Amino acid sequence: MRRSFLSPGDAGYHPLRKIRIVLAGLRHAVLDDFSVAYKVVLSVIVLVLALVFHEWVDVELILLATGLVLMAELFNSAIESVCDFLETRDNAHIRAIKDMAAAAAGISIVIWLTVVVSEVVQLFRTGLPA
Repeated sequence: MRRSFLSPGDAGYHPLRKIRIVLAGLRHAVLDDFSVAYKVVLSVIVLVLALVFHEWVDVELILLATGLVLMAELFNSAIESVCDFLETRDNAHIRAIKDMAAAAAGISIVIWLTVVVSEVVQLFRTGLPA
């Protein structure tokens, strides 16, 4: 951020602080949201297998699909949390917003599952290392 927009005591942009914030958010999501945690665990397992077999394109595809699904899940969780914070009662508009966010996460889950399952099938077809 440019210095002209900061107050006199503000520290400004610091890349390490940003990385720490990203890791804290990911840690919070993995520990508190099972839908994020199991996707991370399954992706890491398949990713390690792809690395063992030296399937570099597969590794990149798994990383891309995992990144997509994690981003969608994090956005979905954030949207649901904001909606719950703003409106505690049943509200048709809030329900529609939450349904759309869940649909986006659902689409990304289908893509992720397709990639992960196809990679696992491909790895088992080529045979596990002895």
